[in-house]
Amino acid sequence: MCGAWIAGGFSVILLLAGLALAANWIAGFRLGPPAADLTLPERTLLSIHLVIAGAELDRPAGEAEATFELQVAPGESASEVVEVLHAAAVVRNPALLRSYLRYRGLDRGVQAGAYDLRGTMTLAEVADALQSARAPEITITVPEGWRREQIADGVSSAGFAFGAADFLSQTETITSILLPEVENLSSLEGFLFPDTYRLPIDAGPQDLALAMLENFVRRVDVSLRASFQEQGLGLVEAVTLASIVEREATLAEERPLIAGVFIHRLRLGIRLESDPTVQYALGRQPDGNWWKSPLTLLDLDIDSPFNTYRFDGLPPSPISNPGIASLTAVGNPEQTEFLFFRAACDGSGRHVFSRTFEEHLAQACS
Repeated sequence: MCGAWIAGGFSVILLLAGLALAANWIAGFRLGPPAADLTLPERTLLSIHLVIAGAELDRPAGEAEATFELQVAPGESASEVVEVLHAAAVVRNPALLRSYLRYRGLDRGVQAGAYDLRGTMTLAEVADALQSARAPEITITVPEGWRREQIADGVSSAGFAFGAADFLSQTETITSILLPEVENLSSLEGFLFPDTYRLPIDAGPQDLALAMLENFVRRVDVSLRASFQEQGLGLVEAVTLASIVEREATLAEERPLIAGVFIHRLRLGIRLESDPTVQYALGRQPDGNWWKSPLTLLDLDIDSPFNTYRFDGLPPSPISNPGIASLTAVGNPEQTEFLFFRAACDGSGRHVFSRTFEEHLAQACS
């Protein structure tokens, strides 16, 4: 009886040893070599866990809609990071991720920094992503229609290592390789594309300026430039007109019609008489506002080449940095016989349009 018991126990031991060897072999075959510092018992237990859950390793790790910007602080452990990802629904099975990280030796590679992670990633993809932290970044959002000085003010408050004066100085430099058309302009006004930018915390003013220019070149593509030519406008002329449309339009759906009115006036040789061009010429007001409103009759007589009440045609350069909607409106304006427009009196932000000056005067608010 005793011999049978010993033989049976020995058989169980052999079976367990065989299962352990098989688990180690399968894990090594599927996942690659284990971390060198694992003890045999630890490696075996991790291998068994990973082999049993094998199918789960190839499925999305978390919820499909989960996206998460992970910030890992210095000294934070891999186990703590996994719990954060579990709470964010990026990882459904934190124990399995911990086993995978430990088996591969990746738990020691999680560094302080930022990571962009999604629930649609597999556990292996999450683990690999955790090995490459993104450098700390600063985000700045530039709205459509801001002038260069407003962007510079935004730079000051965003937390960059450089200030407003540095940005203004940098954007007086013309990058002819990217935009040879702007070589004769005094600044990059109009070509600093409005968008949200994320740059390393140690970025310089040239990095932000270049990112904005590259974005402009990418968004204002060959097709859009061809549409400018169809309207008889070169790139600088089109951007200049779009910068005016950007400041005039409040409602997106009115941009093509406002662009159409201005193009109609240009073709007839009628002055644009656009308030934003006067506001640009007046510059910053004592209250800090860059766009004075309302304007006075004296304002409309300012002696500036940007004043389209006094000078024919377009201003010498853009007055703001337009977004893609205003640029597209200039390339694809609404064909119209309207020559005038003014703000409606209902506070809606919309405009009323007229064919004659008499109609325009009749639309004035009482």
